[in-house]
Amino acid sequence: MSADNALSRPRIEAAGDRSIAAGQIGTAYTGDVLPAEALYAPDKITAAPGTSNLPPATLCLGRGEELAWLRRTLTDRQEGAITQSGAVHGLGGIGKSALALHYAHRHRSDYALIWWINAGSPDEIETSLTNLTHTLVAGWAATAERAAQLSWAMQWLAWHPGWLLVYDNVEDPDDLAPYTGALHRGHHLATSRRARGWPDSAPTLALGTLDPDDATALLCRLVFKDATPTPRQRAEAHALADDLGHFPLAIKQASAYLAQNRGISLAAYRRRLGAKLAKSAHGIDAERTIARIWNVTLHALEEENPLAVQVLHTAAWLAPDDIPHVLLTPPGANPDDTAEAIGTLAAYSMVTDTGSGLSIHRMVQTVLRTPQGTVGMHSERHLHGRDRAEQASCAI
Repeated sequence: MSADNALSRPRIEAAGDRSIAAGQIGTAYTGDVLPAEALYAPDKITAAPGTSNLPPATLCLGRGEELAWLRRTLTDRQEGAITQSGAVHGLGGIGKSALALHYAHRHRSDYALIWWINAGSPDEIETSLTNLTHTLVAGWAATAERAAQLSWAMQWLAWHPGWLLVYDNVEDPDDLAPYTGALHRGHHLATSRRARGWPDSAPTLALGTLDPDDATALLCRLVFKDATPTPRQRAEAHALADDLGHFPLAIKQASAYLAQNRGISLAAYRRRLGAKLAKSAHGIDAERTIARIWNVTLHALEEENPLAVQVLHTAAWLAPDDIPHVLLTPPGANPDDTAEAIGTLAAYSMVTDTGSGLSIHRMVQTVLRTPQGTVGMHSERHLHGRDRAEQASCAI
């Protein structure tokens, strides 16, 4: 390079007449271009107010004491876990995620950043944290290695205060140790079916079923929306809530069926459930309750959209969170038909759909993977779903 060309190029210097005020900054780089580490240093990047990846808020009734406990515990101790009481034998569907989500939305303005983490495995936790990096420094993260993205997220959380991390559906409390042990400038909140194995520094809340009146209020709110139920309808709702064991997931899915089929009364729905009771006698109470609802709902789905039932049984054998629509589209099928089928499942509260992927509750998967949980359907249906799931996974 000629001397003239060299002189014509811009230069950044750390000392002398052309310095960049190195005495007033922490680090100064010489050369023509600052390295990416300087432009995207975790301590220099701030999150926009209200940054989060929270799912939409859901209805959460009758949990006032639990919400107060969470706020008090996190404010005093910085970490806590929502678990289940022994009464439900560790199964899901009691409303742990709904409670954590409600807390996060209620206190959204109290945190600089809230990040929802799928925590079923160490790999899922890492993926959620790399997504945080993509949100805060999208340009740099697009070309960075996964390990570098994870390290950046950890460093950002170490530098900045006032965040909330929600670890949803933790399978092994030990998976959180690298994060709760190293990050102390925010709050950690976990949900799990595990009641034991948590460190002494993490108080746990054993979440039980709803109070009968709260269960009835939730059922009425979901079925009748803003309309006021008659005394008779409220009495029938109370009886149905009793039949469902005041179990939040069961109430939500029964309500979705009734809202979708306005011509069926609560009393008629109760009769349909009663007719299925003897056929769903296997399993523990919560599992049997869901199986009874399945028999009614799946019968309606078979008539309305058979592909929806096929998609549901395939999703039962895949990882429960963020399943891409493409994995659920049978070979040669129209993706639009699959999208419509998924929309039908979402309307019945069988899945949660984002438009490109769906999530299915772990309790739903437990029942659909169990032959006695699909009474009234072909006994091979759950096995066919597993075969389709394996084929879809191999095709990735």
